Amino acid sequence: MTIRDTSHDIDETVTNEVTRATSLVRRTSSRHVITRMAETTMLEPAQFDRMRLIHREESARPHSDAFREIRTRLLDLANGHNFVTLLAAVSPHSGSSFVARNLATAFAFDVAKTSLLIDCNLRYPAQHKALDVEPSSGGLIEFLDAPGRGIPSMIYPTGIPRLRLIPAGTARENGSEYFSSVPMRAAMKTLRGRYMDRYIFLDGPAISGSPDARILSDLADFVVVVAGYGRDTAKSISQAVANFAPGKVAGVVFNHAP
Repeated sequence: MTIRDTSHDIDETVTNEVTRATSLVRRTSSRHVITRMAETTMLEPAQFDRMRLIHREESARPHSDAFREIRTRLLDLANGHNFVTLLAAVSPHSGSSFVARNLATAFAFDVAKTSLLIDCNLRYPAQHKALDVEPSSGGLIEFLDAPGRGIPSMIYPTGIPRLRLIPAGTARENGSEYFSSVPMRAAMKTLRGRYMDRYIFLDGPAISGSPDARILSDLADFVVVVAGYGRDTAKSISQAVANFAPGKVAGVVFNHAP
């Protein structure tokens, strides 16, 4: 698993309507809030293994170290600021969802940080299933359809300390109008701005065949492109990277590397 480098930027828009809907969310001392982020249930090592998640046991060390290395690279690029990272696969089934939830978990390993994973693959949502989360109150789509329901309604605990999930919600064929909407941009501004030590990970759809990943990149500081080892060619990887502003592409991760 390897990663190459670069830098960042973010685009943000807000309206009074959505600001009122999320006004209860204010910037707070993240360290104070982190101490109150207790889990009602905690995953055991065997559950981490079943979910294909990294953990602190010795058996998972090689994979854990690989994701910690990516975490270190992103933190170096961010120069002390929290950030939003989009993870997008070159092609379907290249493993961006796997990389997204494990990278979010790696950030949550740090007791001084929290991570928030947002499933933005609206056509094929999978993170709630992978993390055994039942989205009883809906997810991102339900919030964007009715912002007045409030941001807390779409955030779920995962059983992993300091890691929260926003599931996609009801599947949609086309996410472009949602990702470019004012409520989406306002929600991202609020989610990022509430805590200084919150790191947000967008699990996006595949780059090929859809503009959704490119549109999502407008909401991110960094883009990590996920290539399937032995699946995606050098040409297809280069074409995928070319979809994004060069200053945002933090690197390419090769998934399923031996």
